[in-house]
This record gives sequence, structure tokens and C-alpha cells, in this order.
Amino acid sequence: MGFFDTILWPFQMVVTWVLRICHQMLTAIGFDATSGWNWTLSIVVLVLIIRAALIPVFVKQIKAQRAMQALQPDLRKLQAKYKGKKDQVSQQAMLAEQRELFKRHKTNPLSSCLPLLIQMPFFFALFHSLNGARGASEANERVGALTVEQTHHFADSSIFGAGLSETFLGTFNSGSPNVSVIIISIIMILAMVASQFITQKQIMTKNMTKEALEGPFMQQQKMMLYILPLVFGIGGINFPLGVLIYWTATNLWTLGQQYYIIRRNPTPGSEAEKELNARRAAKGLPPIHEKHKKPSEEDEAAVPEQPKGQRQQPARKNRRKK
Repeated sequence: MGFFDTILWPFQMVVTWVLRICHQMLTAIGFDATSGWNWTLSIVVLVLIIRAALIPVFVKQIKAQRAMQALQPDLRKLQAKYKGKKDQVSQQAMLAEQRELFKRHKTNPLSSCLPLLIQMPFFFALFHSLNGARGASEANERVGALTVEQTHHFADSSIFGAGLSETFLGTFNSGSPNVSVIIISIIMILAMVASQFITQKQIMTKNMTKEALEGPFMQQQKMMLYILPLVFGIGGINFPLGVLIYWTATNLWTLGQQYYIIRRNPTPGSEAEKELNARRAAKGLPPIHEKHKKPSEEDEAAVPEQPKGQRQQPARKNRRKK
């Protein structure tokens, strides 16, 4: 077993155990054990289980993203302070103050990537399982927690004539391409890329404040908006069809989960908050976040300062002499 296999082994066992249990349950309720739809639904259930387990991490991600938006004005001031200073001492001082700023706001730029980073081992574990299923089936061996019989079914499973373990690039270079694999792979790659692009675009257009949109990290966000879908789109030609199903289902979960959060609990000061308050106003409800809103300097100035010390007694009215 190689180094990469050793690292992936516990994740592969988790992935294949879930697939095994789901396959057995679907077979028990009437699905054909050899059907590709049985394994496709098992992969979708795998996504649901993993993403449900990651909900607490997603909540932390939302908090981290909002904290990053809140610190944008301070970050711009910090960059203005060290503008034009390229010496090593100034650069180190700026990085130290930047780290302190992140610490004070209890966030860091990597927090928003945490769910993706946690999911990647499971993604590669499924990729590894599908890639190894054919060889294991021919050698009459098991893949992870799957039985030998299930490994045979897993390796031979297909939908619309396209094997779940086949890839676009593999069939294209085989000399006798499987048209079904090519067509379904293209559809799944486009769905995967589109859902990822829409998810990121939704954040940038709906759930970011004006300060965040003008902040220094916005340029990175714009780059990631196009780079990530491009990377997955190009890499998708070498992903087994089962992996494309997994990643597309993951993106659709993220898109739906994010839409719910943005619609129900948007970032204060974002376009989504304005739209929510407009809907609430139409129903006669108060604006959201109003009870959490801190008083502005104008509001504080408008409140007269109460004198300290003894309370002044009200002046007595002059009584008319009888």
C-alpha cells in the first residue's frame, strides 16, 4: 500500500461503508442490486450524509465570512498606512498587524475554504474506489468495505449505458469511444461547473456589503469565481462518472443551503438584507437586524447627556395670593 493509499484508507472505508449500507437498503426495497441507479442513489445519499455532518462547519464558515466583511474598513486603513513601504521591516510589521486584526475579529482568510478542505479526502476516496473497482473485480477482491459481490456490481454498474467508473478521457482515448459516457460526462461537467459558478456568484452579488465589495479580497474572490469552475471543468474529463455525480450533488446542496441562508439570514448591509427587509415591510414586519443594530454617532449625539450628581428638583409654580 502506497503513501497516498495509506492516507486515504480511513476515508475510503467510511465512503464504502456508507455505499454498502445504502446499496443493501435500496436492494431491500426493490432496486436491482446490479443496477447503476442503485449505486447512483447510494452516492447521492453519501453526499447528503457528509453535508449534513458538515452543517456546523458551514455555520462557522458563514460567521467567518461575515467577520471578514466586517474587518474590511480596518484592513483598508492598514494597507493605506503601509502604502509604498516595501522594506522588510514595514512588510513584517504590516503582516503582524494584519494577523492581530484577524485575531481580534476571530477569523482568517482560510475559514471560508474549510468545508471544501474537509470534503476533499472523501472526494478522493470515492475517486480512488471507482478507479480501483474494475481491477479489484477482475482479481475477485474487495474495494474498501464493499463485499466481493458488491465490488463486481459496483465495477459493472452503469446508467444510460455509461459505466459509473468510466471517464470522458478514458473512453475518448480507448479507440472505441462510448458515446453514452461522452454525452453524460459533458452534461455532468457542465452541471458541476454551472452550479459552482452560480453559488459563488450568489455570494458576491447578494450577500456582501459595499465595504466588502470594495475591499482588497474582492479581487481574489473574482479570480476564484472563474478559476475554480475552470479547474474542475478541465479536471472533470478525467473524473469517473460516479465522482461527477458526487460533486454535482455536493454543489447543488451548497447552492440550496446558501440560498436558504441568504434569503432568511443575510449579511447585515448586503443587498440580500435590503430585499428581505422589503419583503418584511410588505408584511408589516420590522426590519431584520434592527434589534442588533448599534447606535450611530449621530444617534448618540442626539441623546442629551444627563448631569451627574444630585437630581435637580422641578421649579415650584408661583401660587396666586388669596
